[in-house]
Amino acid sequence: MEGNGVRDELVRLLQDYAVEAERLGQVFAERNGMHPTDLHALLAVMQADADGTPLTPGRLGDHLGLSSGATTAVIDRLERASHVHRSRDGRDRRRVTLHHGQAAAAVGGAFFGPLGTRMDAMLAGYTPDELAAVSRFLGEMNVLMTEHRAAVTGDAAPS
Repeated sequence: MEGNGVRDELVRLLQDYAVEAERLGQVFAERNGMHPTDLHALLAVMQADADGTPLTPGRLGDHLGLSSGATTAVIDRLERASHVHRSRDGRDRRRVTLHHGQAAAAVGGAFFGPLGTRMDAMLAGYTPDELAAVSRFLGEMNVLMTEHRAAVTGDAAPS
């Protein structure tokens, strides 16, 4: 494929991936008695934990585009299911941070573990340079998508 053919194929593949990822997330949420918004919240909490920058309820609400009341309801549901727990910041006891619980890791691992194994096997077929190019492309796509969403919603793009 050359020129616009490659571009068009990339756009189609990205659309297909987005749809399949959303469908898989819906299946996970349904099987675990979660609302799709709860899954998005849980993923955000888990990513923030992995990055070493735990979310506050306010930052989670901003990330999800929810009011403080709706964010509290999501956190309460996740906490009741032992997927998330609130912790007081050791330096500022007024500040609450969110962390994923063992239940989240267990159900996530059981559901997504086989996919991770298959993905590892697939990625092994690419050279480090190919993986670096894909990583750069996806990183730039994420920035573009975030900036475009911010532009169309009037929200400030995260820095």
